[in-house]
Amino acid sequence: MSNTMAPWLLPDGYGRPALAALLREGSLVTEAGRLAVRRGTTRTVRRRTPYAARAAARAAEPVMLVPGFLAGDWTLTAMAADLRARGFRTYRSQIHANVGCTLNSALTLEGRLEDLAERRGARVQIVGHSLGGMIARGLAARRPDLVAGIVTMGSPMRAPAAHHAVLTRGVRVLNRLSDAGFSSLLSEDCVAGECAHLSFTESQESLRHDVAMTNIYSRRDGIVDWKACIDPQGDAVEVRASHIGMALDPRVMDLVATSLLRQSSAVATPLSVVETA
Repeated sequence: MSNTMAPWLLPDGYGRPALAALLREGSLVTEAGRLAVRRGTTRTVRRRTPYAARAAARAAEPVMLVPGFLAGDWTLTAMAADLRARGFRTYRSQIHANVGCTLNSALTLEGRLEDLAERRGARVQIVGHSLGGMIARGLAARRPDLVAGIVTMGSPMRAPAAHHAVLTRGVRVLNRLSDAGFSSLLSEDCVAGECAHLSFTESQESLRHDVAMTNIYSRRDGIVDWKACIDPQGDAVEVRASHIGMALDPRVMDLVATSLLRQSSAVATPLSVVETA
């Protein structure tokens, strides 16, 4: 199973979570419960607050959310809704399932960033979960003219292969399907060949001085090695959450919003209508 990924995707000092680590993902139930409570409280507060007083300060830049491996935009629906409620302009990545070549996904997202930057007249901030954060890291290095900052959540940028065996099995299935003729899916070259090398190298390049980065990680992560989620160029913030639950836990949402505001070049006045395209 370990031969599926190129050895240089697992540098010394990093490791794959033990099989039993997956049990920690059971806290997803608790994190979803926190979200339900937060939503109930928020609805109550909004009903009691005049509309004119609801506006919140938001980052000037548009925000694009990118999902993790095997996931789609729907997995970040709750986070997008939370950010919109705070006054942010959020945009989907338009990824239905993150199961393709990472380089191709990055190229597609680069085009999406160009459209958003032109439409909004500003660079874009990216929030990426797991693989989504790894892609965001590469885009930030390659296109600082389009990316103002990134927030990663449980993204093993320093060692992409430092993940649980259950994910490796998923990679192997996609490789076999790609070999069988489903060329749009993740191929062996994407995890062990030149494609993988190019993608990994790009994600390790230095960021321009005006591109900010926050790395959210959890020692309770049952899917990836938390140490691989900390980039020396970023501001590391620890949370107590499962890997999957980072996308749902309101405490993480608070950190994401705070990070976006801190990274923003300016705080814009609130909008009465917020785009969500």
